[in-house]
Amino acid sequence: MPKETLFKVGDLVKIKSGGPVMTVRGNYGSDIKNFECQWFAGKKLEMGRFPSDSLVPVEDEPK
Repeated sequence: MPKETLFKVGDLVKIKSGGPVMTVRGNYGSDIKNFECQWFAGKKLEMGRFPSDSLVPVEDEPK
């Protein structure tokens, strides 16, 4: 039975301490509690890896 992750690919998240809104790219490694995220810093696409304990979901803005 597959384990359920906290975030799915495409979810919007932020680091608990602040920072830019990031998009979840997926899990990394064998631990389902670690996520690879991407965000834009100006025009440059950045990527980083974060433990789930450091992330919070961001609600979609109304359209």
